[in-house]
Amino acid sequence: MSRKEVTFKMTIEEANLIFKALGGLPFSDVYEVIGKLNEQANIQLKESNMNGSNILSNGKIKYKG
Repeated sequence: MSRKEVTFKMTIEEANLIFKALGGLPFSDVYEVIGKLNEQANIQLKESNMNGSNILSNGKIKYKG
């Protein structure tokens, strides 16, 4: 059986809210999900910073490395 993947777009503040909510659950249940989310977020933020765009056109994501 293949596993289907989904993609979400959200602000950093919204992503932090998800991390906060996951942090309230038992670690053994969520550590893999937290790791995947963290890895993907770090890659995207690094790429954004490398392209010189610290603020997206909508002004919602601000990242300064």
